[in-house]
Amino acid sequence: MPDRPLYTISVAAELVGMHPQTLRIYEQRGLVRPSRTAGNTRLYSETDLERLKLIQRLTTELGLNLAGVEVVLDLEDKLRKMQARMHRLEREMRDQVEQVHKQYRRDLVPYDPTQTRLPTPTRWTSTSSR
Repeated sequence: MPDRPLYTISVAAELVGMHPQTLRIYEQRGLVRPSRTAGNTRLYSETDLERLKLIQRLTTELGLNLAGVEVVLDLEDKLRKMQARMHRLEREMRDQVEQVHKQYRRDLVPYDPTQTRLPTPTRWTSTSSR
């Protein structure tokens, strides 16, 4: 379970190769939001660690400052939400199409020429005067 808080700040910092104070700064900036225990101890999840690694890549490899990192993370969060919404809408659309197909299947009657008699033609009369 990637969102389950597991690691204290010292363990998390060691796992991602950062100083614990750096993690505190990132939390103050809102870049990462670790869970807290009843005793107010920070606990980081695997998802938090992945986010910290991404921040590290953005700052070291791409040379972004923390303001740039905030923009990138915000855009990624928005993209993730939009993708989730798109998948939900696609699922709803597929369900609706399936419902229409089920209705068609109920309404269709197979044609069997050996079993079907054509109705006797009747003369249609108009009620309007000619």
